[in-house]
Amino acid sequence: MTKNYTQSEDFKEESISLYEILKDQKDEVFNSKTQFKDWTINDVLYHLHVFNYAAYLSLTDEDRFSEFMKDFYKAIKSGVTARDYEKKLSNNLSGKELINLWKDEFSRVAEAFSIADPKKRVKWAGPDMSVRSSISARHMETWSHGQEVFDQLGIDRINTDRIKNIVIIGINTFSWTFINRSLEVPEKVPMIILNSPSNKKWEWNTDNNKDSIIGDASDFCKVVTQVRNINDTNLKVEGDIAKKWMSIAQCFAGPPEDPPIKGSRYVREI
Repeated sequence: MTKNYTQSEDFKEESISLYEILKDQKDEVFNSKTQFKDWTINDVLYHLHVFNYAAYLSLTDEDRFSEFMKDFYKAIKSGVTARDYEKKLSNNLSGKELINLWKDEFSRVAEAFSIADPKKRVKWAGPDMSVRSSISARHMETWSHGQEVFDQLGIDRINTDRIKNIVIIGINTFSWTFINRSLEVPEKVPMIILNSPSNKKWEWNTDNNKDSIIGDASDFCKVVTQVRNINDTNLKVEGDIAKKWMSIAQCFAGPPEDPPIKGSRYVREI
């Protein structure tokens, strides 16, 4: 089947960019704790690998995916931590063996999604979604969890315009952010004007002059994925709705999570 959309390639390229900064690291680096909930770099890779695998099952074998999720929740309810269960599902590997396992899986996932019908519906832990949305979500999670790795290694990340996928997820989850916290959903999404990494102008909802968010697309991605506090970015936010959204923005599924405290997430000086 002909490859017919780019999100799977974006996911693969994002994964490779993370792989490239890890492939030559010493094994002890993988046990270092990041600024995200004391996860180690190994923990980050366990999580990415396991849910890349889950995404592959959701596309290729719905029954096996359902069993996978059932077993996952059963393990958590029994008292096993998600990190320990993800480690088990990653064959208890670590360091370079783990990154090779993760690389093999993200390559397989990217290939499978690249030839699938982008409009096909697939199951997930939350609501069903399209194949295009599913692989975009894998891209978003790889990018967001990758940030704590870049931060830990003291590397300033160089983004590309593929982060537009993450911007779109951030905008599309405007209502979800409020619903997830049992808050009334505002009638209008703020105007959003962002500069892309290649210096293109990306615009949404330009008819809303009351609430607006203006600045770098990478900063917007950092806020909606909760890898930075809004006050650690250069975004210009105007209007009560825009300010409220940016203070609680959450583009990922799960119970409400609070953004990191100002100054708590940063690129370490090595």
